[in-house]
Parts: sequence; structure tokens; C-alpha cells
Amino acid sequence: MDAQQNNALTCALAEVPGPLPASGVIHIVIPHTSRFTVVGNHLAQHPGLSSTAVGIAVRIQSLPQGADVGIKALAARFPEGETRIAAALRELEAHGYLRRTRNRLPNGRVVTRTVFCNQPTALLRPRTAAPQPPPAPLVPAPAPTPASPEPHAPAALAAPEAPGPAPVPEASDRPSAAPEPRPPVAPTPVMAPPPASPPYVPLATAPKPPPRPLPRPRELTPELDRAAAALLSDLRRHAPQFVLSESDVRHLVPGVAAWLEREAHPDTIRHALTDDPPQPLRQPAKLLRHRLSALLPPPLPGAPDLAPVRRAPAVPLQTCDGCERAFRSPAPGHCRDCRAEGARTAA
Repeated sequence: MDAQQNNALTCALAEVPGPLPASGVIHIVIPHTSRFTVVGNHLAQHPGLSSTAVGIAVRIQSLPQGADVGIKALAARFPEGETRIAAALRELEAHGYLRRTRNRLPNGRVVTRTVFCNQPTALLRPRTAAPQPPPAPLVPAPAPTPASPEPHAPAALAAPEAPGPAPVPEASDRPSAAPEPRPPVAPTPVMAPPPASPPYVPLATAPKPPPRPLPRPRELTPELDRAAAALLSDLRRHAPQFVLSESDVRHLVPGVAAWLEREAHPDTIRHALTDDPPQPLRQPAKLLRHRLSALLPPPLPGAPDLAPVRRAPAVPLQTCDGCERAFRSPAPGHCRDCRAEGARTAA
């Protein structure tokens, strides 16, 4: 009996909307409702991280707070060994995703504290304060005035009496008492709006080194000047994008003359200057200046420089006439020990 084939992907593929690509991966996206972790493309498609480092970063990001992410704990759950896992953790540290520090607890025990950031580039930007509601306008409180008996309202403006409980006696009918002063109302301070966050400024990069000076020959003879100008003007026949102005040709002539002075063939110079240019080529004169400076060949060595190195002849071996030991000397005789012994005997 044949093995049962799982056709679930085939059925799901038939429900993918739109035309399917002829090659490459086809995604069947089913939304997650539980047990999922959001991973940014900056990590999943990081050009500088190995696949082991990306997988370990996703594993660490999916674990809860306080989980053990040491090398031995990760090696127990991955088929990779401790060496590869340690190298992957160092990669994550180098790119800012991971930070490990050693802290000493109050009981004297030293532990490793691991901090993982799912988006390290966001830490380089200044954080903006949360927007706050605008403050309520300040309404000045009425100034306290000394109490005075309220004048009686005219009878025409008095409201008709309704049946009910006995009316409250007015202030003029009450026994005289000292008026209670009102406590002063403190004005509500107006809160200034939070300062606007400064614009994001990228980190300062290292200063670029100054460009190399254009090489010059020891002596710009009329023959070198004419040959260099002709070679630069003829570049557009071989590479149409290298169209130079007369001022560019005059500026680059010393560099080509330095190549010709070092006995470089014109075809070699033309190939070095026009091979594999960037697309599109916007400033051909600057590219030629860079290549004339960066690719300048060294002068050809002379005949004495190419002569083989002669080694000094080795000192021949001699046999000592006294003890018959071998020693190196240009002439036969006695070895060092025998000469020293003879000197002591003579003394």
C-alpha cells in the first residue's frame, strides 16, 4: 500500500488569490491568533548575520522575561554545539541586538545579565514625550468683598410664594453675627507645553580621507603631452560614455603621461580606465582621475634589480689536527678548544 500523501498545501494553494509566480517562493498566509512573535525584517533579512544568529535571536525574542538564554541552555535546545552558539551570540552583540554584563549580587554571587533589544536602531533616535492635553485656561477668582446686608428685592420682581414649609428668615431678620470671611482662592498655575523634541541627527561618521593627488611624470615632454592628450580624446571611440571636455583632457594629461613614462601600453591604460564603469556614469572625469591615481603601476625594475641574489659561499668544514673534531674554518688547523688548551699550556 502506497504512503498517504498530504494534500493540504495543494488545496490551500488553489485558494491563493491572484496569479502565481512562475518561480520562487509562494506564501500561504494564515493569520496567527495566539502564540506568535513579531520579528522585524531588519533581523530576518539582516545581511551581516548568519542563519544561526538569526535563529537564536528569534528564539530569544520569543522567550518570556527571566528565561535562561546562556550558551549551555541554548545548546540544550538546538542541534548546534556550544562553539557555534557562542559565535552567534557574539554576532548579535556586534550588531547591537544583545548585551551581556556580569553583575555581583548582594550575597557575593556573580551572574550574567542578558539584555535583548528587538530593534536596536530605534535606540539611536531621540525619544519624544507623550502628548499631553492642553492646560485649562486660568480663570481669575473674584476678589473677596466685605459682607453687607443684601437689599430687599422689589415686590414687582419677587416670585410668587408657593405653599410649602415656612420661609427662611432673611439676613435682616436673623440675629446679628460676624460675617465669615471667604478663604482666598489660589490661582491655578499654567503648565508650559513640553519642549519639542530635537530633530533626529544621524551619528557622525568618520571623515573621508583626502583624495589622492593626480600622478605627474618626472618631466612632461611634448611627446608625452601629445600622446596622453590623444589617448584621452580617443576614449569615446571605445567607450561612448567617456566623453571629456577640453578642460578635462588638459587636467588629466599629467596623470596619463605618468603611466606612459612608466612604459604602460596605451591599450593597457585604456582598459584600466574604461573597464566596468558604474551605471549610470555621471562624471567620467572624476572616475578617470580616481583610477589614474589608485591604479598607477610601479616603475619597471631595471636589469640590476632582476639579477638573482648571490649568496656568500659557506665556510667549509675542517678536521681538527688535535682532537679530529669537525669545525668550520677557511683553512685547516685546530678547533677552538684545542687552541685554547694550547694557549693555557704555553702560559
